[in-house]
Amino acid sequence: MANLSTKIKMYCDANGVSEVDFMKDVILQDDSDGNGAYIKEWNLDIAQPTDAQLSAHETAANTEEANNVVRSTRRTAYGDIGEQLDEIYKDIDAWKARIKSIKDNNPKS
Repeated sequence: MANLSTKIKMYCDANGVSEVDFMKDVILQDDSDGNGAYIKEWNLDIAQPTDAQLSAHETAANTEEANNVVRSTRRTAYGDIGEQLDEIYKDIDAWKARIKSIKDNNPKS
């Protein structure tokens, strides 16, 4: 199940809002009954989403979260950009093969 914040980002993006500040625009709070997070405060110029609207973004939000893990793994495996540039200068074909291997071993959804 996707995080509420991810579903909210997907909803906002679908409604023309590309940036959401979860300290000012949308305040989330955990339910004291253990039912998870909920929207405590909504300060955006678009309508606050219903549960059904957020649920409609569940699949896309799950994909986004999975891809974020892949992006992080790739970023770590790629290494420092300065070292990559040196690697490209020394042997671009070896660099290409290394990057392809990283991408092949960490595919996005």
